[in-house]
Amino acid sequence: MDLPNALDAPRIEFSSPAGMLSYYRSDAPGPAAAPLLLVHSINAAGTAYEMKPIFTHFAAKRPVYAIDLPGFGFSERSDRPYDPRLMTDAIHALAERIHADHGDAPFDAVALSLGCEFLARAASERPERYRTLALISPTGLDKGAPYDDAPGTTRGMPWLYGFFRNPLWSQAIFDMLTSRPSIRYFLKKTYGRPEIDEDLFEYDYLTTHQPGARHAPFRFVSGYLFSRDITRIYRALGMPVHVVHGNRGDFVDYSGLKEFVGRPNWSIERMHTGALPHFEQRDAFIRDYESFLTRNTAGP
Repeated sequence: MDLPNALDAPRIEFSSPAGMLSYYRSDAPGPAAAPLLLVHSINAAGTAYEMKPIFTHFAAKRPVYAIDLPGFGFSERSDRPYDPRLMTDAIHALAERIHADHGDAPFDAVALSLGCEFLARAASERPERYRTLALISPTGLDKGAPYDDAPGTTRGMPWLYGFFRNPLWSQAIFDMLTSRPSIRYFLKKTYGRPEIDEDLFEYDYLTTHQPGARHAPFRFVSGYLFSRDITRIYRALGMPVHVVHGNRGDFVDYSGLKEFVGRPNWSIERMHTGALPHFEQRDAFIRDYESFLTRNTAGP
């Protein structure tokens, strides 16, 4: 089945050290404004669609870039080792494009869930590129924190990945995990309620039924995309950081955030939503984010 574009904007493909990457770009008319980079989450169905409410709102105001990370959406889905380095390099590659389009001034960036770890790593490696960061439902800040293991280490479980890779049942397992009932089940757990975004549900089904769709998700469920050094990465961030998370559903453990409460460059907002506050309460989320930008830059 064909996969339509996730966003109502031009989609561009280019070759990079992270493979062939796809991203959406919307250039707002009028006075120049700092670009905005959007990074989706990682799951069986992650794509730029997960950032649609933010993209749609800001597309009329400023240049907005939304990436499909390696293994997802229209980006390369080949069978290769998907890990934090690959995802971070993809963000670096798109950041180079943003600078080529708009010059060397720093830009703002927003990421969702596990995408926050990759964005934080990119910003810690090239801090001059990032004016602010917003982290929605970030991983690596749960009760298992701090994650201070050796740089570059992950939570990968070779035995589990080997199980998923077995050609006797690999595709069958993925087909089961990405059936309509399974996708709806996991979205309900994400939202923490029976009501979900039905358009997101339909796009999730389509994107998980593309060639090569299982490769990156199997690395994800086997732990290879979770960093064991992420707490030291979060600590290294010197630019303004805004964290937004919900209090409902399966993703409500942010015990590790206590280390960052009171840091002058960190602000934390808790909303009465599940893990996708920008879908559930878009207007409130946008108001809060624009207020953060106003406090920490010349304006949104």
